[in-house]
Amino acid sequence: MFMGRTLYIETSVPSSYYDERLEPEMVARKHWTRKWWDRERGNYSLFTSMAVIEELRKSIHPSTGAKVSLVEQLPALETTPEVEEIAEVYIRRFVMPADPTGDALHLALASFHRIDILLTWNCVHLANENKMPHIRRTNALMGLWTPEIVTPMNLLEDETP
Repeated sequence: MFMGRTLYIETSVPSSYYDERLEPEMVARKHWTRKWWDRERGNYSLFTSMAVIEELRKSIHPSTGAKVSLVEQLPALETTPEVEEIAEVYIRRFVMPADPTGDALHLALASFHRIDILLTWNCVHLANENKMPHIRRTNALMGLWTPEIVTPMNLLEDETP
């Protein structure tokens, strides 16, 4: 088994892999997600969480089963009481929206488990360079690691936006 940099796959990645919307941005996300998945994922040790799998299972979409299948065989990071408390701190400090099972939990899992990269298409709350100083500061106050937070497109070496 390859043990490269560690990478946590958040819900928006398998969702984008099977996205059927025709807006140009969504078509591009699907293209970049599939290209990364097919060509680059072997360069990383991939992880997800039961939160991702449960979130995917709750979706009402024709490709729900395929989305779940894409990630359900990956090792799942454990959601411990410490991880839940970290997610609550993110919410209290306005780092993440007030949903303890959403973005705050994904960031808490990646930070607590010292994952190198959090892969997401959520460019509002996660892969947002304007939020990174607040995330880094909050993690530093808690003595936590801060993962890189990027999109699949960011990990394609030959792609330009």
